[in-house]
Amino acid sequence: MRFVLLASAAMGLVLTAGAASAQEAQDEVDAVVITGSQVALPNPYEGGQVARGGRVGMFGALDNMDTPFSVVAYTEELARNQLAEGVGDILQNDPVVRVAKGFGNFQELYVIRGFPVYSDDMTYNGVYGILPRQFVAAEFLERVEVFHGATAFLNGAAPGGSGVGGAFNLVPKRAPDAALNRLTTSIETGGALYGAFDGARRFGPDGDFGVRVNIAARDGETSVEDQERSLFVGALGVDYRGDRFRFSADVGLQDNRIDAPRPSVTPNGAIPRPPSADSNFAQPWTYTDERQLFGVARAEFDATDDLSLWVAIGGRGGRERNVLANPNADPDGSLTAYRFDNAREDRILSADAGIRWALETGPVGHRLVASVSSVNLESANAYAFSSFFTPFASDLYNPVDVPAPAADFFIGGALKNPKVTERVENRSVAVADMLSFLDDRVLVTLGARWQEIDTTTYDYNTGVSFGGYKGDTITPAVAVVYKPSDQISLYANYAEALIPGQIAPATSGGVPVTNAGEVLDPFKGKQLEAGVKFDTGRFGGTASVFSITLPSAYVQNNRFDTNGEQRNQGIELSVFGEPAPGLRLLGGATWLDAELTRTQGGALDGKQPIGVPEWQVNANVEYDLPFADGLTVDGRVVHTGEQPANAANTVNLDSWTRLDLGARYRLTIADKPVTLRARIENVTDENYWASSGGYPGANYLVLGGPRTVSLSASVDF
Repeated sequence: MRFVLLASAAMGLVLTAGAASAQEAQDEVDAVVITGSQVALPNPYEGGQVARGGRVGMFGALDNMDTPFSVVAYTEELARNQLAEGVGDILQNDPVVRVAKGFGNFQELYVIRGFPVYSDDMTYNGVYGILPRQFVAAEFLERVEVFHGATAFLNGAAPGGSGVGGAFNLVPKRAPDAALNRLTTSIETGGALYGAFDGARRFGPDGDFGVRVNIAARDGETSVEDQERSLFVGALGVDYRGDRFRFSADVGLQDNRIDAPRPSVTPNGAIPRPPSADSNFAQPWTYTDERQLFGVARAEFDATDDLSLWVAIGGRGGRERNVLANPNADPDGSLTAYRFDNAREDRILSADAGIRWALETGPVGHRLVASVSSVNLESANAYAFSSFFTPFASDLYNPVDVPAPAADFFIGGALKNPKVTERVENRSVAVADMLSFLDDRVLVTLGARWQEIDTTTYDYNTGVSFGGYKGDTITPAVAVVYKPSDQISLYANYAEALIPGQIAPATSGGVPVTNAGEVLDPFKGKQLEAGVKFDTGRFGGTASVFSITLPSAYVQNNRFDTNGEQRNQGIELSVFGEPAPGLRLLGGATWLDAELTRTQGGALDGKQPIGVPEWQVNANVEYDLPFADGLTVDGRVVHTGEQPANAANTVNLDSWTRLDLGARYRLTIADKPVTLRARIENVTDENYWASSGGYPGANYLVLGGPRTVSLSASVDF
């Protein structure tokens, strides 16, 4: 009943806001979205923070009001004005997403609708698997497109096995119509320095051919004590936009190293009090180091006015080296840890191709789409531990530096030359039809994707195959949009997520499993969603209700099978745009009711999954001061409710609220546009555990960032 009441309230709020703004919309000129294009980008709303649409998987670019899902696309302008360093900073604006860390390392991880999305399960210009695994710098990005909900039909299954609750597509930067030469420099708390160049040109009589170059570097101590970071980013993007043929190609290099990176903490029982937000309990000999070279090319050709074809191909070569010591913590802050070294080398090739055909059959319009895609990953890994029997001790509040123990106790492979330990091949074929009725007031989408997942694992030391997993399935989707007016759009959908099935173990609790070695069918997350969107021309928003169920496996009656289930349902409300000249709003709220509904022996039935809060709220306000030409101020509040920190829900992380403030001043010096920016993150210097877990079943804690002051200056010349 509470779910229904909250859903009704959220729908009513959006409908009221849309109706109140309908008159204003009559004076607005609608921006054009090149429907279905896999290359062209929709224009932003007034204020430039959020785009009017984005890529919706195989359908390409769609206007937000025509999309039967909840989608939001954040712009490069927003990232630049907020001094965002990476994707995670940009996603701090999304009320449905929370940023966590990967299991045992410093990989960014994004929790959406209560389910994780790994950073290497994002797409880059619509292609899976080619982005850097640990962190993606903001300098690469023109847009961050966030898709709320299951996407196996639209995009195919994520190669890393996440993406149940949503998906992210990162769009490379493109050369604008006007020539661009921009130099930027900044400094932040701790003394870390930053410098960047962003340059672009368009060539040809109509500016059809474009080139954009980005180079950036960060170096020095961060706002976390004794944590040193060195980051280099280089990107080159070219594009061609002809009448019939469109093309883009991008290549990026990211070299990212952090020395003494503050680790996550696994609690032993009760949650220890969070230490000072700027403190560092890392060992000085720990580090994380990654170097990634990646690229993608995409082409689109209009064979006729109604028939288009596209093809895309991308790849990545990556190398990572880590020396870690992530501690366990007693309630009083006492720490114990051991050393863990690992090495990883990846080679990925990914491709996507398809055809789009628009036609009419009597009064019914059709957008027929067919696509094929594949992802091929080869990963080499090695690891080494120090002795499990002699962990070293430290303290969360008074850290103790210890000599680095030898990593010679438990070894898998050769760290200097790791062997291939995993190969993944994902292949899929999809077909769909978006039918339109009543002058496009009603849109009905029908489609399905056949997907095959093939994974093989190998021994770290010998390279001998352990066997693997191979399974295929079909994921259907049905969706509808009804637009009673130009300002209101109602939508509903049924869609599915897809992750690989598991292999039955040999034993469970010391008892033999009767189907040991059997590969279970892929797990399908099943989603029902309904929502309403409004668009006044200057200002928009979405309210949605959803329910996602995801199966899981455990042993019952000596057989390992798909016996478990988790159900996440909730309500989302978001707003974005410029409701009045000079005033921009961005944010919203999420209510999540997540619970385990079928667990082994019913022991955890009704419990919340680890790390999933009931409430998430974001509110960002930006205002151009009328009495000071060129001066803009902004403030952002991020609130996250209590999070369970163990499976039994007997311990929880406290809710937390963070305040960020910023200002920028635009002026002209020597006839050159100059922008000065200042930003303070965590203004009140709150000490808080930001997240619990992220990797399914884990409950490690990540400490929130300290008060961080950043000053920046950029000049266009």
